[in-house]
Amino acid sequence: MLYSKQTFLVAGLSRSGIAASEFLLSHGARVYCFDDVEEGSVAATAASLKERGCTILHKEDLGQRSGECDILVLSPGIPVDHPLPVAFRHAGKRIIGEAELGALALRCPVVAVTGTNGKTTTVTMIDGILKSAGMKSIACGNVGRPISSCVNELGEEGVAVAEISSFQLETLCSLRPHVAIVLNVTEDHLNRHYNMENYVYLKSRLLKNSYESEYAVLNHDDPIVRGFAEKTKAKVIWFSVREPVEGGYLSDGCFCYMGEKLFPVGDLPLEGEHNAANALAAICAAKLMGVQSEVIAAALRTFRGVAHRLQRIGELNGVTFIDDSKATNVDSAIKAVGSVRGESVLLVGGKDKGYSYEPLFDAVKNSGVVHCVIYGENAFRILNAALKKGFTAVTLCRPFDVAVRVAYMTAKPGQNLLLSPASASFDAFRNYEERGDRFRELLAVLTEERAREGSAPPVPAEGGDDGIAE
Repeated sequence: MLYSKQTFLVAGLSRSGIAASEFLLSHGARVYCFDDVEEGSVAATAASLKERGCTILHKEDLGQRSGECDILVLSPGIPVDHPLPVAFRHAGKRIIGEAELGALALRCPVVAVTGTNGKTTTVTMIDGILKSAGMKSIACGNVGRPISSCVNELGEEGVAVAEISSFQLETLCSLRPHVAIVLNVTEDHLNRHYNMENYVYLKSRLLKNSYESEYAVLNHDDPIVRGFAEKTKAKVIWFSVREPVEGGYLSDGCFCYMGEKLFPVGDLPLEGEHNAANALAAICAAKLMGVQSEVIAAALRTFRGVAHRLQRIGELNGVTFIDDSKATNVDSAIKAVGSVRGESVLLVGGKDKGYSYEPLFDAVKNSGVVHCVIYGENAFRILNAALKKGFTAVTLCRPFDVAVRVAYMTAKPGQNLLLSPASASFDAFRNYEERGDRFRELLAVLTEERAREGSAPPVPAEGGDDGIAE
């Protein structure tokens, strides 16, 4: 790609759009930028990019000026059936994503991770292990830094540990990971991908460029992922929490790899079978990258998880607040309610993604969840699923802030307040991180309010009024 002789339209000025614009400018390209939103932080971003040489397009001139562009760099947040990429496709022009820009420029080995759930945890595990082994590793892609922003720093000696989402896979063609990991495939993003067949196909695309010299680390316990072995030329390495396989597995209460016991499962700080599976995938990747077993064991023994994933953020009046805002689909929330010990009040709701919530309430009925507070745009769909499954300990309230307060008032000392929404955050927040941060802020607000109440002087019992309502 001869950047200096082509004109690029970067659509979407979020994290990936900014990185793509900066990458293209640094390579001498002519860059146009556009975002449907033209105020707030996007306006500030656009102004900054304009100062650096980008041409900012507005809605009224997009149709005419986009014709001057050779290549569309599409944000993962914009669907490929949006009118803009459709117009480029009809014109026979190339459509790529920021991840594709990075993949084309990378000169170092890549460990890539996809799957419906567990991607961020697994990427963070692998990145930590490789750093412990003295490697120059960077967590990038759908977590950490955009791939294109890491190219120069990684050079030829580093390792890109890339989380790859289905949205990125829509426009990613050139990535050839040395180790490609597929963790699991369950229903998600059906509002974007229309049906499960499309979603499964997109996940399989991570393996499409692999040759015999590369590795595919696949979940033997997931029948969909197991079928991906037939679609790749890469050498398949399995992982399983259920049975010994050619790769990583559990045996006699220990994590094992190819017949070697590494360390006891109980030494992993994270709870839940799904986290054991994530650790096995990370072990496989690290062994394939040449890391010694003792280094892997030491890194995983000290791994403390990732933000917004079953993260205990504090306690108030005996109620433990657990932030699992990253649970943006039903399968992830099911894993959460099955992993949290003790009784919980569950906060669930947000932006609908097109799947059924009934399996969640099958799991809720067999868990420690004693009450659900349902909020968000999809509140009535979730409520309907709960009632169909006979779970009636529910409270419905739309605004997130109110829902958190109601959930706290509902929870009893010794119980958990678990935010595991099973939904996207885009009905009220920019992303799941912002939703989790707001959850933490509300805990601080509630704590401050309780402290003020506790420090208030007692009200004298005059006139027979002792301040207690019957």
